[in-house]
Amino acid sequence: MTQTPYMDGIPIPQRYGAILAIALGITVAVLDGAIANVALPTIARELHASPAKSIWIVNAYQLAIVISLLPFSFLGDIVGYRRIYRYGLVVFSCTSLLCALSGTLEMLTFFRVLQGFGAAALMSVNTALIRIIYPQHHLGRGMGINSLIVAVSTAAGPTVAAIVLSVASWQWLFLINVPVGVVALGLALRFLPDNNQKSLAQRLDVRSAVMNALTFGLLIAALSGFSQGQNNHLVFAELIALLIIGSLFIRRQLTIPYPLLPVDLLRIPIFSLSLCTSICSFCAQMLAMVSLPFFLQNVAGRDEVATGLLLTPWPLATMVMAPIAGRLIERIHAGLLGGIGLAMFAAGLFALAWLPASPDDMTIIWRMMLCGAGFGLFQSPNNHTIISSAPRNRSGGASGMLGTARLLGQSSGAALVALMFNLFNSHGTHASLLLAGGFSTVAAIISLSRMTQTRATAQ
Repeated sequence: MTQTPYMDGIPIPQRYGAILAIALGITVAVLDGAIANVALPTIARELHASPAKSIWIVNAYQLAIVISLLPFSFLGDIVGYRRIYRYGLVVFSCTSLLCALSGTLEMLTFFRVLQGFGAAALMSVNTALIRIIYPQHHLGRGMGINSLIVAVSTAAGPTVAAIVLSVASWQWLFLINVPVGVVALGLALRFLPDNNQKSLAQRLDVRSAVMNALTFGLLIAALSGFSQGQNNHLVFAELIALLIIGSLFIRRQLTIPYPLLPVDLLRIPIFSLSLCTSICSFCAQMLAMVSLPFFLQNVAGRDEVATGLLLTPWPLATMVMAPIAGRLIERIHAGLLGGIGLAMFAAGLFALAWLPASPDDMTIIWRMMLCGAGFGLFQSPNNHTIISSAPRNRSGGASGMLGTARLLGQSSGAALVALMFNLFNSHGTHASLLLAGGFSTVAAIISLSRMTQTRATAQ
């Protein structure tokens, strides 16, 4: 196995171009997971579709990512992260154009599935590439930038969509991806390094890939169906199928030398604990970001523009804190940084849950800033720990697990918001924020427990 020449990162001029290529690709891929939500009523009306059917514009994209993320990360370990990322940019950009040109809901849904596969290719290897781009002692800075991009893109999706829709049609939500994708591809072709330390003995197990798709697909379907009050028999059947296929999938992963689901990495305590905190934190974030607009518009009496502006302090605070946290990880244990950040996050969520019925803007803003700052302080060190605790030739698997944890947390959070509104009606936002605070508190406890583990510095 050839040793990579990038053990100490790549030279600074090339590093800037490489990280910009990753930043542009991940920004549009993450944004497209949330940006279409705001436009659903408009798209449904123009394409003559029912609101229930139009939800598939969002679900198809998320489902495609969830079922293909681990296979793409596995392939990255074999053929190279750079190749997977480039192909992902090409597929994502082309299908974004096709989404904009779609004249029916069926066409748009089909191209959203393909767009989701392109996004999954980008998300599956982005942190593995950062591990090559940055030297080990500055890896935290690279993770800080990546965490900043993901967190801000996730939280800012509704605001960006509102701005685009205020000046253009819904098609531009997809068309803007094309020039960004072209620029990112040009940068990727010129600056992205290759991982010479590939796992040449690995082979993609097609049966595992199919079982992976069925397992995660059934999990998302069951969560969504239960939260939205679908037929109980159908949800029960999905759960039974999930248990059977999921059990067979995990058993197969334990018996093959190169598992698609990296169960061997889950045996590393600090790796598995960090994944748990990631799932809980993104679940809490989605519970808040999906439910808060209902409170701001239906209870606090703000319009759509004011709602978007009041949500903006959250990603802005994350933008400030994530790079700082990326530098602090070089001196302070990630478990402590994460525990402090998650405690701040929980405090902000509980403070939002107890907002008065008619709050002034500053009362809302400081709570949003506290949530964003806490989330930013936690996310960078946590991602650094997940990636650096895996062997270098398994960076793709670790990157895929990191992306899967984020998507599972977000999907679970969105499903739980629907459940809270079904159970508590007009008090759904209050219940969602309290539940989010609970998830963040649990994550803080798990994060602090990592302080008994040694720093992750796997080579």
